[in-house]
Amino acid sequence: MAEFLLEIFSEEIPARMQQKATDDLEKLVTEKLNDAKLTFDGVKSYVTARRLVLSITDLASVQPDVSEERRGPRADAPDQAIAGFLRVAGIAREDLVEREDKKGTFLFAIIDQKGRPASDVIAEFMPEIIRNFPWPKSQRWGAGSLRWVRPLHSILCIMDGDIIDFEIDGINSSNKTCGHRFMAPAEITVNDFTSYNEALKNAYVVLDRFERIENIDSEAQKLAKNAGLTLVEDKTLLGEVAGLAEYPVVLMGSFDEEFLDVPPEALTSAMRTHQKYFSLKDNNGNLANKFIFVSNMKTKDNGAKIIDGNERVLRARLSDTKFFWDQDLKYKLADHLPALNDIVFHAKLATVGARVKRLEGLSGYIAELISAEVEKAKLAAKLSKSDLVTGMVDECPELQGLMGKYFALAEGQDDQVADAIADHYSPKGPTDSCPSAPVSIALALAEKIDTLVGFFAIDEKPTGSKDPFALRRASLGIIRLITENNIRIDLDQVILKSASSYDLNFEIDDLLKFFWDRLKVYAKDRNIRHDIIGAEFNWDFVKMLSKAEALQNFVVTDDGENLLAGYKRAVNILKAEENKDGVNFDGDIVLDQLTMEEEKTLFATLNDVTVKTSDALKREEFEIAMTALARLRTPIDSFFDKVTVNSDNKSERESRLQLLSHIRTTMNSVVEFSKIEG
Repeated sequence: MAEFLLEIFSEEIPARMQQKATDDLEKLVTEKLNDAKLTFDGVKSYVTARRLVLSITDLASVQPDVSEERRGPRADAPDQAIAGFLRVAGIAREDLVEREDKKGTFLFAIIDQKGRPASDVIAEFMPEIIRNFPWPKSQRWGAGSLRWVRPLHSILCIMDGDIIDFEIDGINSSNKTCGHRFMAPAEITVNDFTSYNEALKNAYVVLDRFERIENIDSEAQKLAKNAGLTLVEDKTLLGEVAGLAEYPVVLMGSFDEEFLDVPPEALTSAMRTHQKYFSLKDNNGNLANKFIFVSNMKTKDNGAKIIDGNERVLRARLSDTKFFWDQDLKYKLADHLPALNDIVFHAKLATVGARVKRLEGLSGYIAELISAEVEKAKLAAKLSKSDLVTGMVDECPELQGLMGKYFALAEGQDDQVADAIADHYSPKGPTDSCPSAPVSIALALAEKIDTLVGFFAIDEKPTGSKDPFALRRASLGIIRLITENNIRIDLDQVILKSASSYDLNFEIDDLLKFFWDRLKVYAKDRNIRHDIIGAEFNWDFVKMLSKAEALQNFVVTDDGENLLAGYKRAVNILKAEENKDGVNFDGDIVLDQLTMEEEKTLFATLNDVTVKTSDALKREEFEIAMTALARLRTPIDSFFDKVTVNSDNKSERESRLQLLSHIRTTMNSVVEFSKIEG
C-alpha cells in the first residue's frame, strides 16, 4: 500500500470557487481509482489561495490481475470467423479451449490480464482530469491550450516519494512546490504528505482551511477584546478571507469618526463587500470607527505600513459612501417617483413606476383586511421603491429598502412607514425574520403577491430547478408572513384583487395550484404529512395548519388509527352498495327502523358528535373536535362486530347503509378522512 500526494499550484484561485474545486478534485480522482480497481483508505483534500491538494493513504500499488473468459464461434465455424475472433482476443489458435453445451461445441478464449502499476494508471488519467477540470470560469495564457482558473505553475504528483511522471502543456509533474509568494518563494522538495505539510508551515503556508479560519477568528476576537470592542460575527466573510491568504495575519485599523454619521449598515456594507473588512461595535452596540482585516504578510513593523495602506484605501471608500449619503439627503423620496417611470421592471410588466401604483392599491386593500392603517400602508408602498434611484443604493444595491427607511426617517416620515419600507422585501429566505408590524405586513405581502401574479400572468413560471424570478421564495415568504403573524385572510381573494390590477388575461388556477404545492412544502418542513395537509385545504392558512396539526396528532393515537380503519370500512361498503343500487344512502334515518342496540347506540353517538364537532369547529377548537370524533370508535367497532349491514330485510339494509353514510358525513364535516392514508 502506498501514499499518494497531488498538488496543483497556480496563481490565486478566487475564494468563492475553492471549496467546490477541492470537492471536484477529490471526486474525479477517486472515481478514476475506483474504475481502475485501485483500492485506497483515507482521502483528504485541501485548498489555499494558490494550491489544490489531494492526499490519499493506503493506495494499492498495483491493479489486481484480471482473468476474463470470452465465448467465440462454434468449433466447426469457418476459418475466417475463427481468425477474426483470434484477432479480437489477441491470442493464438492453440490457446483456445473447446467446451460443449446444448447448442454444440464452442471455442472460448481465456484472457489473463496482469494488473498495471498504480503510478502508470494515474499518469494516464491525471492529464485528462486537469484539462477537463470543471471550473465555473477558466482562462488560457501564453501560447498554450490548457485552460485553468488562473495560470498554472507546477504540478506535484508523487507516490511513496516517487514522481508520477506526466506532462501538460509543457508543465512536467515533479516532487517540488513553493512556499509563500513573498516570505518563502524558494523551491521545496518533498517525499510525502507529512514532509510536505511541515515544509509548507515553515514556508509560511497554512494548508488546512479550517485551521486558517480558526486562527483568523481567534486573533480577530482577541484584537477586538483588547480594544474593548465586539467583533461583528460574519461566518461567510470569515470563510472568504480564509481563502485569500495562505498565511493570514489579522490586523486592526481605524477610520475617521465623521463617517459614523452615515447609516451603519452602509459603512458595514462598504467595508465588507468592497474591502473584506470585519466591523466592530462598542459596548452600547453602536458601530465603532475600527475595523479588522486579514493580511497575507508578516512584516517586521508588525503590519504598521499595511494598516496605514488599508486605512487610506478605506478612507477613500467611505468618503464616496458619505458623499452619496449627503447628496441623497438633499432630496425627498417622493422626488424620485418620476424617475421610476423610466426603469423597466420587466419588458412585459411595464415600469417600476407602474408597479408602485399597483402596490399602493394592493397594500391598502390588504391593510384594511388585517386592520392596519390603510393610508400609512399606501404611503409606504408609494415610497418603497424610491431608494432604487439614489446614489447610496447604486453604491450598495444590497441595502435597497433599508436605505429607504433611513431616507424616510431623515425627512420626518412616520416610523411605521419607514419600517415598512425597510421590511417590504422580507422575509428574503428561510432564515430571515418576518415583519410583524401591521403596516409592514401589508406592504410585504403586497410586494410578493404582485410579483407572483405578474410573472404568472406573462407565463414566466418556475420550471424544474429553474426559478429566475425567485417565485418559490416569494410564495414561501407569503405563507410565513401569514402563518407567523396569525393573519386571517382568504389568500385567493387577495390574489384575485391583485390580478384585477393587470390588463392581462391569464389562468389564475395555475397560480393557486402553485401556492398549494408551496404550502405542502412548508407543511412538510413542519413535519406535517402530505396526506394530512391534503385532507383539509383552506385558503385561510392559519386555520388549515392548526387543524392539520390537530388531525396529525389524532390519527397517530390508538383511537385515531382504529377510527380511521372503521371509517374506511364504512365508506368502502357504502360505495360498493351505492354503485350496485345506483343510489346514495344520504337520507334521514328513521329511528324506529333501527332494530339492534348497536345501531341505536351508533345513531345516538353520531348525532351527539355532530353537534359537538360543529360547535368546536366554529370556535376553531380542533383538538376538541378530534376528541369528540374519538367517541365514535367504540360504537363503530361494536356495529361492525354485531350487525350485518347487507341484511335480507330491505328496510334494515337501507337503515344500516344510511348509518354508514352518516358516519361518512359526520367525519368528513371535520376533515376529508378519505384523503388520509392508513
